[in-house]
Amino acid sequence: MQTRSIGGVQVSAIGLGCMNLSHAYGNPPSRESALALLHRALELGITHFDTAALYGFGSNEELVGPALKAARQRIFLASKCGATGVDGRRVIDGRPETLRRTCLAALTRLQTEVIDLYYLHRWDRQVPIEESVGALAELVRAGHIRAIGLSEVSAATLRRAHAIHPVSAVQSEYSIWTRNPEVAVLAECRRLGVAFVAFSPLARGFFGGAAFDPLALVPRDIRRDMPRFQPPHLAVNAELAAGIAQLAREAGCTSAQLCLAWLLARGPDILPIPGTTSIDHLEQNFAAAAIRLGPSLIERIDALVNAKTVSGARYSESAQRDIDTEEI
Repeated sequence: MQTRSIGGVQVSAIGLGCMNLSHAYGNPPSRESALALLHRALELGITHFDTAALYGFGSNEELVGPALKAARQRIFLASKCGATGVDGRRVIDGRPETLRRTCLAALTRLQTEVIDLYYLHRWDRQVPIEESVGALAELVRAGHIRAIGLSEVSAATLRRAHAIHPVSAVQSEYSIWTRNPEVAVLAECRRLGVAFVAFSPLARGFFGGAAFDPLALVPRDIRRDMPRFQPPHLAVNAELAAGIAQLAREAGCTSAQLCLAWLLARGPDILPIPGTTSIDHLEQNFAAAAIRLGPSLIERIDALVNAKTVSGARYSESAQRDIDTEEI
């Protein structure tokens, strides 16, 4: 696989988002299935693995760390703090003492001495970004983490944070149907030399190739509260998915591979981290790194799916209040 850089470290161009092995999309796979997928990712040559304290309220770190421990020296391990589970509910807390405590607990769960990239998962508006990043800088100096990242932040917040300590990566949702980073933060990342990690590059599975069935969503699936997956927006977006499937057939690849190849073509500083519970899908995602899209096909993708053609907001109103990303 081709490689791309985060903070001077070369990692696989396509990484693995580990969230849905424990969290967010309903019933997670069995531990045995999750371990098999992680081990297959290593076999394929994936070296960039992304987890968080929030995922499964710690259980994802407990899964990922031991599974990858034997390969620890050849992988790039990213995790997150600032959003955790407290008494069964998500809490955003960016206070320095909380970030330090979360990091130390993560090191234990991950069974590692250092985390390669540690993100502030969400900016806690009650705490100046300078204080939270200052705490992360202390963790760098203490040798607990190697690099600092931010998730779902605006260009203005990135500038403030970077003035305190160099930020190595910004992670936000970016895909053919979520173009918010193009408003300002992607340009700011490039100005500052910050890598951009794209989560949900397959539109939370919507462009995975199979027809989306909202009735199949189990109660704990976060997409149940996302407007794009609900009427009246769903019917409009389903037409877009059908169009992408047709373009993928013309290109000789899957819809998912088309979406990943599109992202890789946006620039060498963009690193998608698709998540999956399927080894077949994992292998297909991996193969997308070898696909090259011609300019005319990219133009057709952009004309079909863009900020004007996608129907519905990406988050509910309550979830939107927790992020700092620019809105289109």
